[in-house]
Amino acid sequence: MRKTPLLMLAVLAAVATACSSGGGGGAAPSRSAAAESATGSPTQATTSAKPDCTAGYLAQFTLRQKLAQLLTVGITGEDDAMNVVRTEQVGGIFVGSWTDLSLLSAGQLEQVKQLAKVPLMVTIDEEGGRVSRAKSLIGAVPTARVTAQTMTADQFHDATLTRGRALKDLGVTVDFAPDVDVSSQPDDSVIGDRSFSDDPAVVTRYAGAYIRAMREAGVGTVMKHFPGHGSGSGDSHRGAVRTPPLDSLQTVDLVPFRGLVNSGAGVMVGHLDVPGLTTPDVPASISPQAMALLREGKGYGAAPFQGPIFTDDLLGMAAITNRLSIGDAVEAALVAGADNALWISTDAVPSVLDQLEQAVAAGRLPAARVDASVLRMATFKGALPRC
Repeated sequence: MRKTPLLMLAVLAAVATACSSGGGGGAAPSRSAAAESATGSPTQATTSAKPDCTAGYLAQFTLRQKLAQLLTVGITGEDDAMNVVRTEQVGGIFVGSWTDLSLLSAGQLEQVKQLAKVPLMVTIDEEGGRVSRAKSLIGAVPTARVTAQTMTADQFHDATLTRGRALKDLGVTVDFAPDVDVSSQPDDSVIGDRSFSDDPAVVTRYAGAYIRAMREAGVGTVMKHFPGHGSGSGDSHRGAVRTPPLDSLQTVDLVPFRGLVNSGAGVMVGHLDVPGLTTPDVPASISPQAMALLREGKGYGAAPFQGPIFTDDLLGMAAITNRLSIGDAVEAALVAGADNALWISTDAVPSVLDQLEQAVAAGRLPAARVDASVLRMATFKGALPRC
């Protein structure tokens, strides 16, 4: 495979307050620690020092385990999940269309979670409509497009709350939804009816209702596909996809991300070539420029994004696999500024972690960047202790 040169980005700012309430991961979101005040007499000149919960959290991991916390991998069933969590302490597992759903329905998941040093993310694609991995367990619902045409946002919130509670009961902690792409494409196209509307205001309203409801149910959400797949030239599962230029995305595709950047949801970056943003042949999922746009916000008029940045699948989509091996893709994504690399199989986890350890040793992936991402992921899934 032809390898795209890895591009380095300056080290991102560390999590501003890692013990504060996070992005709404599957565990109950962590709450802000109460401010500590001096307890002595008014004449005392010193106050008690605030405990550093972030240092303690990071200290429990080896470097390899820190890197593993930045991986979410697809599993086939209980044995596969138990093996990858026990041996490598990955941060998340992904329930896909190929996964034996008895993992969720037969109480097997608890045994997997018990092998993790810190809360394990259990993730799924559950948008509704044709992207619904748990419909055999919790029932089918209409597509996003039909939903926006037939329900109010308040009705959708209530229906989503019920569905979120059902996912929570199965052990799911993070849903890779909602799809906030703005699209008028035919229903059966890659985005199509997965989009609520071709009106960015409608998308923002319904996606916001979804995120609020899932948060109330205790399930984290991840908006996708930044910076906007709705008008892309094709299907990134099959090959490279080119979006309209960044200037055109500003008034359409980026509007929902701008409006929901502080909603508590994570963000998934797509394998999208964006003229005016990404370097040619370097899709957004491994692009420092795309990650900086989202993290800093100023390039599209948004607040800085403090939550976790996920990649789209790095192994099952030709827009990335035609360019890079899985090891190089994961390294490129983390170097660019992603916090979590997602792919659909556990087979390559040991070799990927070998490569990431080498990347840290060589200075390609700064250790400070790794720590910042570990803390973002911990905050998102409610793993940091109160302090």
